[in-house]
Amino acid sequence: MRVAIIGVGSIGGILLGALADTNADIICVSRGRTASNLSDMGLVLHTPEGSIEVVPSERYLVVDSESGSLSEQIRGTCDVAIICGKTLDTPALTQIASEVLTPEGYALTIQNGLGNAEILAHRIGRDRVFVGSITHAAWRNSEGVVHWVGRGCITFGALDGSENNKAEYLLNMLNDADLNAVLSDDIQQIIWKKLLINVAINPVCAIAGVRNGALLEINSLWQQSMQAMREAAIVARASGVDLGDIELETYLRDVVVISPENRCSMLQDIMAGRPTEIDALCGAVVLRGEAEGIPTPCNAILHGLIKGIENSSKFD
Repeated sequence: MRVAIIGVGSIGGILLGALADTNADIICVSRGRTASNLSDMGLVLHTPEGSIEVVPSERYLVVDSESGSLSEQIRGTCDVAIICGKTLDTPALTQIASEVLTPEGYALTIQNGLGNAEILAHRIGRDRVFVGSITHAAWRNSEGVVHWVGRGCITFGALDGSENNKAEYLLNMLNDADLNAVLSDDIQQIIWKKLLINVAINPVCAIAGVRNGALLEINSLWQQSMQAMREAAIVARASGVDLGDIELETYLRDVVVISPENRCSMLQDIMAGRPTEIDALCGAVVLRGEAEGIPTPCNAILHGLIKGIENSSKFD
């Protein structure tokens, strides 16, 4: 099976390192310095158990998405495309997925935020799209070394809610890589439960400049995270989403406990001076809340503060 990992940041690095231990034929779609590092030095991955693994560049094929059109060696050859890139890049990532996949191939998005799966489905068809949530925790340093700091799971299901052999193939592939994958038939629950975690952890840790574990050490940060999460849960339920018997505080605590050393993706973006995904997280909660007539003041404040930090260099 040929697999394309589209967007090899910290989470994409986890997938690359894990899938490298299977029989999968791997294509890494990245850009710029990351693509160069993967080609020249391979992937350096610190595992949660403390070992350091190096995946040589000979194990996979690197495609620099900024180097022009895809070669015929790549186009239409992938059975699966796993999209890990930022929400801001979803249109471009979707285009790449449509080009690398075979006519029968399918895509799994494990991106943050709302709306990514729908964009992907519009391009390749709903019956070829799987939506997932990942709780494995990782961060990447300035040299491109990936630190996998907490083992979690990947929960996914078909966007159209159907049961098919493709889901089983994907499940087996991910579990062959020891990524602890499970299937779900409630896609909206997957998407919103991931959103709950993202609005709770990402903006608070990014603003405070702390790793995930600080939320359990500093009560004021914990309270802000919980309030953002509660607002998002109220909006989800008002939108008709069944969150099940979730106990919010326990749910958040469980995620933080397995990832205390993680620098969340939004903190990594702020540190690197990159745009964040705040519009697709807290911004999406605010907009959906307005549509449902539900106030979301905590998410609105976090959204505004992150946008201010993103634009702060313009006011020096």
